[in-house]
Amino acid sequence: MRVYVDTSVLVALIVPEAHSAAVARWYGRTRAELVSATWCVIEFASALGLKQRSGQIDAAQARDAWERFERLATNDLLLLPPIAANFQRAAGLALDAPNALRAGDALHLACAEQAGAKRIATLDAVLGRNALRLKIKAVAFS
Repeated sequence: MRVYVDTSVLVALIVPEAHSAAVARWYGRTRAELVSATWCVIEFASALGLKQRSGQIDAAQARDAWERFERLATNDLLLLPPIAANFQRAAGLALDAPNALRAGDALHLACAEQAGAKRIATLDAVLGRNALRLKIKAVAFS
């Protein structure tokens, strides 16, 4: 089974956050094939930059987190490049205002669909709710 992994989960897996322990437990026991879009690379880098600017981590911690992310992406995460159709699908999802999807989350959903993922690992409630509408179940972290 394929599980699409949102950047929020990747960040929590590598940088200490409120949900890090639950995400680490899930990651440690999952046997699913983990996939994400290459889009998560820039999102992860952006999250590290934000955490540095806000004083949550320092430059050394950011470098360490980046190295851990690169190892994870190389060894445990299949990164799929978005195709033109993903951007068109994401635009359609984002245009539906009641869904409240941001651009990046709409792209993640479109990529999850294209990857054939049956589940999505996300800490974003809006993304999880929209995934369910598309028949992609959200992973429950406990």
